[in-house]
Amino acid sequence: MRWHELTVHTTEEAIEMISNFIHEFGAGGVSIEESGTLNKQRDTSLGQWYDLPLNDIPEGRAVIKGYFAEGTDMEAILEELKRSVDQLAEYDIDTGNPVYELKDVDDEDWANAWKQYFKPLRVTDRLTIKPTWEEYTPEAAELILELDPGMAFGTGTHATTSLCLRTLERVIQGGEDVIDVGTGSGILAIAAAKLGAKHVLALDLDPVAVSSATENAHLNGLDQQITVKLSDLLQVLNEHKAEATGSGALGVKLPVQVVVANILAEIILLFVQDVYEVLEPGGRYIVSGVIKSKQQAVEEALTSAGFELIEQTEEQDWVVLVVRKP
Repeated sequence: MRWHELTVHTTEEAIEMISNFIHEFGAGGVSIEESGTLNKQRDTSLGQWYDLPLNDIPEGRAVIKGYFAEGTDMEAILEELKRSVDQLAEYDIDTGNPVYELKDVDDEDWANAWKQYFKPLRVTDRLTIKPTWEEYTPEAAELILELDPGMAFGTGTHATTSLCLRTLERVIQGGEDVIDVGTGSGILAIAAAKLGAKHVLALDLDPVAVSSATENAHLNGLDQQITVKLSDLLQVLNEHKAEATGSGALGVKLPVQVVVANILAEIILLFVQDVYEVLEPGGRYIVSGVIKSKQQAVEEALTSAGFELIEQTEEQDWVVLVVRKP
């Protein structure tokens, strides 16, 4: 089978929104390659190793590819995508004068080829991401996060995800009820559960993400610790208010002790007050997916809602914030 390959050369800042557009337009898979210039340092402190040489994508840039079934009207999709990308300027998202390309490829050119580059990645002393098809022998104290992200989701190597994983390791003490907003492949929910959370409610607006996160929770033997729901941000909590007072359909009991959201800053700003209301006093909110240029706006929104900033960590122009409800 042949596929139509749509390529967008853009910025790292615009990755999540543009890849989401491509997926919504019916792509059978989405791949993302970020800058790998010689200026980018690679963390080898935990013994990580890298198969690929550093690429020639300029610093701060990214290449996103979407794959569409043969026969799809690609010209119509391309025009719609361009309109959607142009509208991102209204949200102060820099797309960097994107360049678009179209060509046809065969199945074997993309469907499984990317898997050879996804190797076990030790994120911290305790947490290691392992693709399901790779052999790996963990050390005694290692927690293995089995992951089959599919073509539509990240592998956990992006700075926002690795930052979030390291932060979760510090925040989760054991026994917490946790909500993961925008769960994607479910990697953060899986990490929280393996770190000792009592139960994790993993939410996503994308049905494909719900399916992927559910499957990955099962691969890790966490069906009883992770509940995955289709939800527009925290909307599902309003639909299940009765269950939210106990351990019913949602699995968690409100208010919870930890909320984590690894999504765009623009989306973070939409539900700050909702998060404040679902957290118990003393509860932590881990906010990721925030590029440095949006940090001030996010911090102001969080503090205006009543949160106290207790920690911030930066990596590759991305910021993770940890705030506390007094």
